Amino acid sequence: MKTIKLLSLLFITAVAASCSSVRVASDYDEAVDFSQYKTYGFLKDGVDKAEISDLDKKRILKAVDAELQKKGFTKSDKPDVLVNIFTRAAKDVNVNNWGGYGMGMGYYGMGYGYGYGGWGGPWGWGGNYTSVSTVTEGTLYIDLIDATKKELVWQGVGNGVLTQDRNKKQERINEFVQKIIAEFPPQKDKK
Repeated sequence: MKTIKLLSLLFITAVAASCSSVRVASDYDEAVDFSQYKTYGFLKDGVDKAEISDLDKKRILKAVDAELQKKGFTKSDKPDVLVNIFTRAAKDVNVNNWGGYGMGMGYYGMGYGYGYGGWGGPWGWGGNYTSVSTVTEGTLYIDLIDATKKELVWQGVGNGVLTQDRNKKQERINEFVQKIIAEFPPQKDKK
């Protein structure tokens, strides 16, 4: 029984750890001088097309506002850059088969009833225990478009597990946006 509890605890810990991380990447136009941009606005047509609820759109826009303003940008009706967002989501099904020692193989050793757990380990005949979990993995893209040229100049993307808990959505969205916007403005590689 202790082994089942330990494996359950390890599984929950692994899931929790994977839930907390947001992986980010960004790309940009190397010819652009990002210091020229001081103001921003949202690309309404693009934001309207994002395939998420209006409530989640508001949460994302609120987080983008906060992060850009922390970087010294000002929201404007005549912005230097337009912010666009789009999202993707996919369900990941994780199946774990614990044990699998087969009939007659003990947990630590071979032979009938030999070793801890006997007859296939602590889970009974065959020693198999299967757990199935489903998580929704989400991807958030944040595009910055030069408002004058109408050209994409920077794109950040964040990837991670989403929450359905309404009380934790804003916190999770804030984490996505904060980590993505941390990549802007780009630090050009010195060669």
